[in-house]
Amino acid sequence: MEFKESFNFYDQTYLKSYNLDKAIQYQLNLLDSLDLYTREHSENVATITCNLCKKLHLSKNFTEYCVTCAYLHDIGKMFIPAQILQKPTKLTPEEYEIMKTHTTLGYRLCLKDRKLRPYYAGPYYHHEALDGTGYPQGLTKKKIPFESQIIRVADEYDALVHKRQYKTHIGISKALEIIIENTKPSPDAPPNTGFTKAGKVNKLIVKKLIKVVINDVEYEIVLTSDYVKYLKNELHRYNKIKYYIEKMNSATKEADKHYNYEYIKMLLKQNESINNFEELHQEVLTAYTAKKETLKQLYEEIKIVKRLRV
Repeated sequence: MEFKESFNFYDQTYLKSYNLDKAIQYQLNLLDSLDLYTREHSENVATITCNLCKKLHLSKNFTEYCVTCAYLHDIGKMFIPAQILQKPTKLTPEEYEIMKTHTTLGYRLCLKDRKLRPYYAGPYYHHEALDGTGYPQGLTKKKIPFESQIIRVADEYDALVHKRQYKTHIGISKALEIIIENTKPSPDAPPNTGFTKAGKVNKLIVKKLIKVVINDVEYEIVLTSDYVKYLKNELHRYNKIKYYIEKMNSATKEADKHYNYEYIKMLLKQNESINNFEELHQEVLTAYTAKKETLKQLYEEIKIVKRLRV
């Protein structure tokens, strides 16, 4: 028996509300050429981008455009050698320079394809920084399209909370703290740009990201709480089964054995039996313990996130 949570942190509700499944089918097919991590990352960034657009009260048309740009933001990585893209350790400076070319490679791919051409800003500008420290052009605030500023925040957040080949997963609140720090002036910002006090990422977008994360974590808490309650009820049922199995085994009269056996059958569900009861009981107990700990961590995270300020 498997016990799985139905919760998906990157909920697709907003995407479905914009009917993006049909609008971007062509772009989605292109993602199949990417490695699994990059494909999932692209989908996550699109979902976060959609949620950010909603919090920013952007129009439906602009939201659709932004989300499609977000789906395509890493499409240039299909041209990056696998030994670099999937390297299990940190990239060398030379390899990092090659990795950075995914922005211009994605841009060129978009320009060559009539269907992709309107969305080139996603691949081309998503690593630009407001203070001019980004790439590939080192643009500053006013020259970076707003859609790309949104995608940069979504991209950075998902990259931090999900495991890459050479990084480890970090907590939600820690990821937000890092992004908030990037809204502050950077000591390595180039001089005389006029925007050295801007930080790397847009403060307004980061504020909206915090709201998106709070909504998502609160939703996860509700679903995880329901799941914990379900597991608790299952444990109660299994404890009753265990009690009546012991009574059946210790009964001296055949009638008592039969009575307890019939009651046990009433408590058992499909694909459960006296023979596999102990194994299933242990699975539920393990899941219950793990999910209670997950719930505890979520409550701790939401407290920290709600105290964060940009």
